[in-house]
Amino acid sequence: MAPVVLVHGIFNHVRGATPEQAALRRLADCRPKLAESLGRLSVDVPELVMAYYADLLRLDLPDQAQATGDDATFDDLAGDQREEAAEWLAAAGSPLPEDPQNVGLAPLRQMLGWLIGNRGGHLIGSVREQTMRRVERAIVTNLREVEAYTSWSDRRRLVRERIASVIRREQPTVVVAHSLGSFVAYETLHAFPELEVELLVTVGSPLRVPSLARRLEPGLRGGRGVRPTGVQRWVNFADVGDLVAIPPKLGEVFPVDFEDTCDNGLGFHGFGRYLANGLVAAAIAPYIS
Repeated sequence: MAPVVLVHGIFNHVRGATPEQAALRRLADCRPKLAESLGRLSVDVPELVMAYYADLLRLDLPDQAQATGDDATFDDLAGDQREEAAEWLAAAGSPLPEDPQNVGLAPLRQMLGWLIGNRGGHLIGSVREQTMRRVERAIVTNLREVEAYTSWSDRRRLVRERIASVIRREQPTVVVAHSLGSFVAYETLHAFPELEVELLVTVGSPLRVPSLARRLEPGLRGGRGVRPTGVQRWVNFADVGDLVAIPPKLGEVFPVDFEDTCDNGLGFHGFGRYLANGLVAAAIAPYIS
């Protein structure tokens, strides 16, 4: 049994690999990062298991949605998805068009450029362009994968069952869920209340993004989320520049026990960057040492 289970987010589909092979490959990317941060606390990295589900979001999808996300752009979004992207950017602080009826026609790259300029005014030239492309890809891929996860009830069930089976088998004390994985883990732990986890750590979480929050099961009650029955403690971390984790303070909507912001540098949304962060290590260490 592994004391820590990781739940990945977007950009994790491994073509041509079995789910077991893909899980091991993604785990190999993450383990050194957590070992690095725990090592600074003189804590050995424990056995880890990756709960892998990206393959389930690719079944029977049209060719466009099969893309890995490497070249995903706002131009690939349908009208309703463009509205959701505009709403996402607005939640991050970008101004929306004055006419709410035309939100689907909002200049998404202009909105994104305004955010990057406002949050990272020191970024110039190619670095600024690369940052904009990364954020654009992350927003588009999140919207696509949430659509894939939520639009077919059988797929939602299969993903939850896959993650629940890993948690049930490993009986971890800690679950660390990143990006879209925080959305999926939240629903899974609600769907299987018998699963007990001493610590849930969410990092880079988009749970408060309006277009995603509306799709949650169970839905918000009076504008508030509910803690999964089996979770004893929940902590959340968001990079100061992570435009996927917006708004960053989950505690204003969800029953988070502790949260903080961090600075992961230019790799602001990467799972490995979060795992290498001292705040995440400090939260996990008491539960594994």
